[in-house]
Amino acid sequence: MSTNPTRVPQEERTRAMRARLMEATVECLVECGFSGTSTTLVSQRAGVSRGAQLHHFPTKNDLVVAAVEHISTTRGAEMAAALAHAPTGEGRTRAVLELLAEHFTSPIFAAALELWVAARTDPTLAEAVGPLEQRVGRETHQLTAAALGVDGNARGARELVQATLDLVRGLGLANTISDDARRRARILDAWATTLDAQLLSSPDHSTTEGA
Repeated sequence: MSTNPTRVPQEERTRAMRARLMEATVECLVECGFSGTSTTLVSQRAGVSRGAQLHHFPTKNDLVVAAVEHISTTRGAEMAAALAHAPTGEGRTRAVLELLAEHFTSPIFAAALELWVAARTDPTLAEAVGPLEQRVGRETHQLTAAALGVDGNARGARELVQATLDLVRGLGLANTISDDARRRARILDAWATTLDAQLLSSPDHSTTEGA
């Protein structure tokens, strides 16, 4: 059976174009907010013709819903990559908290935050954001528990991990208003001490270096 020699290059071009549009959408959400993001602005930022962009994403909602999936996937990948390199042994907890704080003050989190706010009053967007955020939340919880060396499903440890994520998420939100680095560092220092004391007293805490 013969094959079309132009098929693969065309598919690659389409994937590359969609990737540029997704990246441009994230940049626009961070810089301009949800209300300031438009299909025209995104296509200009991505270097994609309006016709090509409208062919794949006819409306702003089509574009943003696709960006929700992209942002969720990117957040999960970035979190997994960061926590995979978390140190073990002394200082482990504070290092994990710092990695989490870096994620929740990153541009990709700012873009996600814009979508959360917009989804509050947009049913179509909420339908897309809700399930993906639940998935990201579960994955982040599991990754954080593993990085801390605890069973994230065990009673007590589960709540401590969730409290940790709620804390750093809140600090990330505060950082969108002003540079909160100094106060954030003090809070993370204090929470690391508290968390270590609680985790070390838990029978589910792993004491092995490779946990």
